Amino acid sequence: MNGGAPVEYRRVYVWEMPVRAYHWINAIALTMLCITGFLIGHPIRIAYAQEAYQQYWFGWVRFLHFASAWVYVFNFMARLYWGFVGNKYAKWTNFFPLKRWQQQEIVDVVKTDVLQVKMHGEISTGHNALAALIYFLTFLVFVFQTITGFALYSSMSSSWIPRMFKWVVPLMGGDASVRFWHHTFLWFFVTFVIVHIYLAFYHDYIEGRGTVSSIIGGWKFDRVESGEKPK
Repeated sequence: MNGGAPVEYRRVYVWEMPVRAYHWINAIALTMLCITGFLIGHPIRIAYAQEAYQQYWFGWVRFLHFASAWVYVFNFMARLYWGFVGNKYAKWTNFFPLKRWQQQEIVDVVKTDVLQVKMHGEISTGHNALAALIYFLTFLVFVFQTITGFALYSSMSSSWIPRMFKWVVPLMGGDASVRFWHHTFLWFFVTFVIVHIYLAFYHDYIEGRGTVSSIIGGWKFDRVESGEKPK
């Protein structure tokens, strides 16, 4: 309610099917990568056998990690493409806060959502500028994980793609160093997932515009300003 008058909303188609498909494929692949990556870094014994050849559970862990990585790579490439041909909410220009209003929105979102020292101002229909910037940084971390992952795989693979990144190992000081940083950034993604889920439900509750359901159906709700007819 606003001054006794009901607040009207209009439906806006924000997240197209390719964006939603990318999100959920990415979520599944990333979850598998984090779980299997943790097990590779900290293997546990879940079965007992006299000889190694009598059990292969760790081999399956590694296989799932590699398979999930390939899914993640091709899914990311599809998202790169859609960043050029998708609607205005999917464009890559949204992820670079070069405009003054985007930079101001980052400050406003920090004050509102993080510090909670001000009330909500204008609410973005797509990603707000801070979320878009964080997603872009996440993309960069993913590229780093892809490069270091292929670099680690290059010593045991004859495939030309992993071997393209063989030079990364000596550049970073050896296998141990590459493995350390590759495993460390696993926790970046774990932290990101936790914060991402929390903020999605937080904004859904605070804004009431279908933030969570929009990544399933694609639709959000925009508030109709006073004197404007809903479309």
